[in-house]
Amino acid sequence: MSAHDFSFASIDGKPLKMTDFKGKVVLIVNTASKCGLTPQYAGLQALHEKFAAKGMVVLGVPSNDFGGQEPDSEAEIKTFCSTNYKVAFPMTSKNKVIGVDAHPLYRWVVEQAGETAAPAWNFHKYLIGRDGELVGIFGSKVKPDDAELTAAIEEALK
Repeated sequence: MSAHDFSFASIDGKPLKMTDFKGKVVLIVNTASKCGLTPQYAGLQALHEKFAAKGMVVLGVPSNDFGGQEPDSEAEIKTFCSTNYKVAFPMTSKNKVIGVDAHPLYRWVVEQAGETAAPAWNFHKYLIGRDGELVGIFGSKVKPDDAELTAAIEEALK
């Protein structure tokens, strides 16, 4: 089993299959619009722009799991992200990312890497290699332009 075995609904309600990203590196980030870390959207968009041509995709996964900081509808989230941060990378519908009701991909990550791999807050990041395997886990405080994260992305893109 790999990340390619999962699917989401897009923020527009359309199917979003992880197989669509086969051969690409994917940075999966659980997001929230009313969090102190929300400005990371700008850095995520910059990563998207910097690495998209090389085969990397940022995938935002809005979640209301932490502090109720993503209470809005998908339409409101999409408008907020595009208006305030010019987000052009794909985003899913709202999902639970922790606990027994977490999206299956998030449960798979915990199965792969242990309980400590579960998000502890908004803007937790998982790096998925071109083959669908989990290649990196980065906590919420690791900013999108952090050298550790960008080095891991560059290594995964080789």
